[in-house]
Amino acid sequence: MFTTYAALTRRILGLLLTTSTLIGAFAQTTPLPSEPLGTWFIGTLSVPGGPKKWGGFAEVQGRSNTLFREFFYYELKGGISYDLSPSFTFTLAGGRYATYDYKELTDGPLNTEKRFWQQLVINHFLDRLRFEHRYRVEQRWFTFRDDSQSFRNRIRYRLNMFLPVNKRTITSNTFFLSAFDEIFLNPTGPTFERNRLYAGIGYQLNNALTLQLGWVNQTNYNPASFEKGIFTPQSASAKNNVVIQVTYRIARRQGSATPPEKLPSQQD
Repeated sequence: MFTTYAALTRRILGLLLTTSTLIGAFAQTTPLPSEPLGTWFIGTLSVPGGPKKWGGFAEVQGRSNTLFREFFYYELKGGISYDLSPSFTFTLAGGRYATYDYKELTDGPLNTEKRFWQQLVINHFLDRLRFEHRYRVEQRWFTFRDDSQSFRNRIRYRLNMFLPVNKRTITSNTFFLSAFDEIFLNPTGPTFERNRLYAGIGYQLNNALTLQLGWVNQTNYNPASFEKGIFTPQSASAKNNVVIQVTYRIARRQGSATPPEKLPSQQD
């Protein structure tokens, strides 16, 4: 039985990799020099929806340009959620994001961003395989070091999959595999802005604490241009990162009922 699930997981991961490759080909991406492996640290405090269906989260994230060194970016964000049903959750959230030059941290951020978003998550299960569809619309306000400002909208879609390894559900003392692909779209163009591909392994110690270790490839796409009679095709810059995530889930009173299974999703 487990061999069948493992084969299915490999096929799905292969499909995601093929899709990302085709997207890059249509975008006329060019080969890039190798980049150092970066690091993403993610700490999440989650309050799942209880009997009254309201929940929320708070999260802090830091990123470094290389493994555990050259810090250059952080996120502080939080939001509230409402379970429309066991399989549908709506979220309103916002946060502050700052990007630095890791060589000159004392000079302050290169830019800061205030972001607000609306999100719908749809879950469905295929036996032991868990699928999560996440749809998000973002409003983003930027302030740059030279005091200039700008505003952008963005649309995101993420397909996330989980496979518990040693149990049929993701509960206490469960190892699980996780993979997702997310696309970032700019409604004013260029349409395809970013692709994020992730694969990792996690362990849920109990109903409160979950640890995850993974890899993420983030590719940013730059628009094509035509200046002074010279056409420059769309190009891409990609970077691989190690992801370390710790999630603490605050328990809600369920009475005598067994707490419902909650997928250990990233809020990023």
